[in-house]
Amino acid sequence: MSEFLSQIDWDAMYVAIQETLLMTVVSLVIAVILGFVLGIILYITKEDGLYPHKVIYRILDFIINLFRAIPFIILIFLLLQFTIKIMGTMLGVKGALPALILSSAPFYARMCMIALSEIDKGTIEASKAMGASSWQIITKVLIPEAKPALISSMTVMAISLVGYTAMAGCIGSGGLGNLAYMYGYARQNMPVMYTATFFVLVIVFIIQIIGDLIVKRIDKR
Repeated sequence: MSEFLSQIDWDAMYVAIQETLLMTVVSLVIAVILGFVLGIILYITKEDGLYPHKVIYRILDFIINLFRAIPFIILIFLLLQFTIKIMGTMLGVKGALPALILSSAPFYARMCMIALSEIDKGTIEASKAMGASSWQIITKVLIPEAKPALISSMTVMAISLVGYTAMAGCIGSGGLGNLAYMYGYARQNMPVMYTATFFVLVIVFIIQIIGDLIVKRIDKR
């Protein structure tokens, strides 16, 4: 065991964990905000929504489906020039953020749309009958009713983002994925690769536990 541990650069492992967490948290926050806004717009502009608008709905629906259909590893390469222009580099944490955000925001938008669509139509009609405005229906009815599903979707997306950060490591974005590939697999240093994989799993399990606890607490209210 001591020989196994001696082959691991723990300083590099610590930095890689920080980079993975940073990429995940930053991209998650931005993607949730963008995805939530897009999901709300998509929901209210659908045919039976609060503000039906075929053009807006179809354009947003097409864009969301398009970005969701592109595999993440391909999206990274498609966005290379765009990333370099806005971030100044294609490497490190900054170089991974555009692809992480643009791959996950449409996913969360679709999950928001699904969560809102599952709300009982009778609840919305009752709110209208009591004189609630569209804004009140969105903030007082739709969002509170869909909150458990929205949190669950956020958890799923966060876990996916951890996996995406590992894939982004192939282009030098840093993090545990980059460490496992460059310093583990490429150099045939299996202890580094196994340890990096272990920490990825730990992060995923922690995210899942936190997400489940939040949903349970909301359901009890």
